[in-house]
Amino acid sequence: MTALVNNRLDFNIRTHLKSVRSGLATVADDIARGFFDITHNSFALLGLAVVFAVVTLMARPDLRDASEVRLMAWLQERRAPVTAPAVAALKAPAPVEPAAADKPKALSSQQAAVASWISKKYSVALEPVGALVAEAFEIGHKVKLDPTLILAIMAIESGFNPFAQSPVGAQGLMQVMTQVHHDKYAKVGGKLAAFDPMANLRVGVNVLQECITRAGSVEGGLKYYVGAASLDSDSGYADKVMTEHARLLAVVGGKHPPTTARVFASPAPSRPIPVSLPAEASTQEPNEKSAEEVALLGQS
Repeated sequence: MTALVNNRLDFNIRTHLKSVRSGLATVADDIARGFFDITHNSFALLGLAVVFAVVTLMARPDLRDASEVRLMAWLQERRAPVTAPAVAALKAPAPVEPAAADKPKALSSQQAAVASWISKKYSVALEPVGALVAEAFEIGHKVKLDPTLILAIMAIESGFNPFAQSPVGAQGLMQVMTQVHHDKYAKVGGKLAAFDPMANLRVGVNVLQECITRAGSVEGGLKYYVGAASLDSDSGYADKVMTEHARLLAVVGGKHPPTTARVFASPAPSRPIPVSLPAEASTQEPNEKSAEEVALLGQS
């Protein structure tokens, strides 16, 4: 009897659970159908609203223009806060003040006259030539060499072309043999500094000063400089340099030598041997007059 009661109770529970599941399924199905009907009708209404709006705007150009104006105004308001930081980031940075060493040096009236004459005669830009002239005068006075002699060597060697190179490897404004004087270039940045006008000028002046000291005279030093120390002739190199030197001295003195008859980048005679100093000083003793001339070069 008890077993019969229990079986009947289990049957009733199963029947009740089945009816609950069926009811839940029915509710879920009704909800899904209702949601579909609502969204379907909403899309239909939205489509009708869009069609109505298009027809209205086509029939009323004034409404269309007003709508466009409002839309553009709204877009501009939205665009401003977004693009403002980007525009600020694109602003050019404040100019950086050049270092004192990079600022062009002020030229005296004599230096300006020399720079102008060189610029006209050799068809080179005035501003960089002015910097070279100022540097030549400053270094020349420090080492007791006439600045116009330094500039005359530049004129004959390279015609003031800082990228000039001879077949035997002389490079830059003063055509210094980079391979021979690599130790001097090592102090100013390496062998590529040969094409840096200021570095080439300083190294060239250093070499020239040593050559003049060894020879005991300017003309003899120029023969060493061009690599003709062991030859009978320097092919007129010293005469060319001294002639140009005289012209530059005339400009310093306020005269105006002609600039029309010139030779483009008048190269120095081809060096039969590298521009290097002999291992020993010349056995010829310099006379007192030549020594005085060398000492007074920086005072002219």
